[in-house]
Formats: sequence, structure tokens, C-alpha cells
Amino acid sequence: MSKIEQTLSIIKPDAVERNLVQEIKNFLEKNNLIIKESKKIHITKDEASEFYKVHQSKSFFNDLCSYLSSGPIVVMILEGENAIFSYRKLMGATNPKEAENNTIRKLYGISIDKNSVHGSDSKDNAKKEINFFFKS
Repeated sequence: MSKIEQTLSIIKPDAVERNLVQEIKNFLEKNNLIIKESKKIHITKDEASEFYKVHQSKSFFNDLCSYLSSGPIVVMILEGENAIFSYRKLMGATNPKEAENNTIRKLYGISIDKNSVHGSDSKDNAKKEINFFFKS
């Protein structure tokens, strides 16, 4: 059963730096995801640490937080049918080398760290992540 839902998308610093924001937005819209809200921001390392708190015990946590706060990012609320699953499929595998063809990470990702985009992985996280950046 399909349902309309929302998910968070982040266009990460490497993609913003390479002027890929509009290309990625066009790709999302071509694939039936509606961009409900979008803003370009620059977060601090502390904010990145708070955002990625679920990963704090992992070895890559510090690098991840440093990277996300290293330059401007574009945060978006995406909406569509089964948006969480649909967007994760469009993003592709975390490692661009392993991502399927015609996924965002295969097309634009540089490395496992600089993989151009982030997306919520569950309904609960989508809600938390959207609230993190778009407090109502």
C-alpha cells in the first residue's frame, strides 16, 4: 500500500561546492519527489554532532561531523509516495563505487565520505531530522 510521506534530504558540502544543487533538485523532481521546503545553511560542528548523534559510537563519527559542518549544505523536506524508501533508492549505496547506475551517489558522489547526499532511513528518523532543521 502506498502512502504520501515526507523525508529529509541534505545536499552535502561536496555537492554544494561543485554547484550540483539544481541538478540534484531536478533529478528528485523528475523522480516524483516534491520539494516542500528547501534552505541553504551552514551548521556548526556541534550541530552536526547533535544531528548525527545516532552514530556517536562509530569510528567515522568525528570525521562525519567535521565534514557536514565544513561548508554550506542544502536541507530539504521531500514529499511523495513512499518518499523515505523512494529517496533512499534514488540516493544509492553509501559508497558511490557500489551504488547502482543512475543514482545520485553514482552520478555525483566522490567517495564513501563525500557521497553528496543524506536521506532519512526510517519514519521516526525522518520526523526527527525534519524537526531538527525545520522547527515549526
